[in-house]
Amino acid sequence: MNDWIVIVMLWALPSVALLLALIAGLMFAGNLPRFTRWRGGELSPEEEAPSISVLIPARDEEAGIRETVQAVLDNTGVVLEVVVLDDGSSDSTAEIVRTMSAEDPRVRLLDGIELPAGWNGKQHACFRLAESAQYEMFLFLDADVRLTPTALQQLTRRKSQYAIRGPAEGEPIALLSAFPHQETGTLLEKLLIPMMHYILLCYLPISRMRSSTHPAYAAGCGQLFVTDRESYQRCGTHEAIRSTRHDGLKLPKVYREQSMMTDCVDGTGLATCRMYTGAVAVVRGLLKNASEGIANRRLLLPFTILLGGANILPYFTLVYALTQRGHGTLSISYGFAVLASIGAIILSHLPRWVAARKFRQSVVGAIFHPIAVFIFLLLQWIAFFNHLRGKQIAWRGRST
Repeated sequence: MNDWIVIVMLWALPSVALLLALIAGLMFAGNLPRFTRWRGGELSPEEEAPSISVLIPARDEEAGIRETVQAVLDNTGVVLEVVVLDDGSSDSTAEIVRTMSAEDPRVRLLDGIELPAGWNGKQHACFRLAESAQYEMFLFLDADVRLTPTALQQLTRRKSQYAIRGPAEGEPIALLSAFPHQETGTLLEKLLIPMMHYILLCYLPISRMRSSTHPAYAAGCGQLFVTDRESYQRCGTHEAIRSTRHDGLKLPKVYREQSMMTDCVDGTGLATCRMYTGAVAVVRGLLKNASEGIANRRLLLPFTILLGGANILPYFTLVYALTQRGHGTLSISYGFAVLASIGAIILSHLPRWVAARKFRQSVVGAIFHPIAVFIFLLLQWIAFFNHLRGKQIAWRGRST
């Protein structure tokens, strides 16, 4: 029995940890340039300025709504309107937008209505915003995202491109998502918010996503979506995902179910957002829609193995190997376990360190990456059991 424990702990598990870390590292290395080196660029003076409706659902956003709207208005090279839907705010969100509307005719305010049964608040707000949009191009933008002055030019240019290889060659991009630069303040934000880039780049084959319209490759960031009216209506609008809280995954999926191309790109240089402020908000934010992402029967166990095996397991195998030092008959096994464990630790950290530099993420978060993975997986399991018990996390005063 002891021999089997030694074989598993000094050979099998270190090998598994190294393999899983290598897979994630190689996927990250292949995905990073595809994600960041996308063709956008500003329009030349000869090109006609595109027209776009920027659609912002807002609920209790008085702290930042003026800055968000003003950042949109500061964009150059486009004809634009900004439509804000005040979704039952209890603060001065509506008054701020109304004042800005009086100052600039490109700004419009829509008043919210009672939320219909079966609808999520954000999805209903986006649905109504799209109905009121003046132009054929839409940008759905969260109220805490601030655009740079050329963001709309670059995003509309990328949106107008086509798939260049694979079965989807020649297909236009019907839905484009960009991941803004994520500002973080508290320790839990620094640990957990960058996990979105880690999981996306380590486990989604971006080259395959861009050559296929299969729903399995649906991915996006719900903070920023660009689409056009025809494609939006063809996918069923936000009504097709009316009950979800996870538009980042669900909206690209319904587009792909209609054989339309979706894409996601790095938006670090285009937009900035602080997704959650404070530890409590981070935990509640990750719990509220986790069951629609990883925390479900189909994905939770595989991702626990993939993430835990690559990022947590090698520390256990390294500690075990070090406790076996000095057993002469185990010298080869000991040496292999130590080297494989250290190799896995280095490989599992590398994507987080590279991402920290590339996307201006926290160095503290990169240092404590294994702890971040542990907390992330713990929250996924909590969300899973919450879902089994029918417990729903309230968000902004709503349970839907």
